[in-house]
Amino acid sequence: MESLETYYARRAAEYEKIYHKPERQSDLARLRADLPALFDGERVLELACGTGYWTPLIAARAQSVVALDLNEETLQLARTKPYPKKNVTFQQGDAYALPAWPDKFSACFAGFWWSHVPLSRLDTFLDGLRAKLADGARVAFLDNRFVAGSSTPISRRDAEGNGYQQRQLADGTTHEVLKNFPTAGQMEKRLSRHGGEVRFTNYQYYWVATYRIMSAGRT
Repeated sequence: MESLETYYARRAAEYEKIYHKPERQSDLARLRADLPALFDGERVLELACGTGYWTPLIAARAQSVVALDLNEETLQLARTKPYPKKNVTFQQGDAYALPAWPDKFSACFAGFWWSHVPLSRLDTFLDGLRAKLADGARVAFLDNRFVAGSSTPISRRDAEGNGYQQRQLADGTTHEVLKNFPTAGQMEKRLSRHGGEVRFTNYQYYWVATYRIMSAGRT
C-alpha cells in the first residue's frame, strides 16, 4: 500500500468533489453552521486541513487558526481560500510528530483524519495532541459514517481490524486507502482515556466527536 501522503498529494486537485454529492448537502449545511460555533474566540489548531474546505468557516469565528497538513499540494489550494480576518497561518507538518509552538492552543479541529489513523496509533496520536493543547481545550473530530450506496465499500481488513477501500482517481489510477468507521461506543471509550466531557453526534452521513483536555486527575 502506498503512503496516505502520496495518495492525497495526487488527489489534491479533485479532493473537494466529495463535497458535491447531492445526498450529503443537508448534512453539510448543518455542519457548516454547527462546527464553527465550537471555536468562537479560540486559538485553533487544525490538523490535516487538506484543501482548506473547513478552514475559512472556522477562521471566521476563531481568534486564530494554525492549519497544518503534510502535503504542500493541498496547502497550496488551502491558501487560496478567502480569510477576511487574516488570522490563519498555514504550516506543513506531520500530525504524528507535531511541531514545536511557543504557546498551547485552546482548541483543535481535525476533519476526515481520524478514519485514516491505524487503530494501533490512535492513543499515541492523542497523547501527542494533548501535549499541544491547554487544559480545558475543546477537540472536535469530524468524519464519515459508512452509508451503503454513498460510501466506498471496504475491500479488506488487516490483522488489527483496520479497513481498506479501493479508490480510483480522475487519472484512472487505483489506490488502496486505510479507512475506518468507528461506532459511537468505540469513540467514547477511546476519547475518555484522553479527556472528559466526551460527546458524539451522528448526522446521516457524518459524525462529530468532541471532548475536552483535562488536567491530571480530572479525566
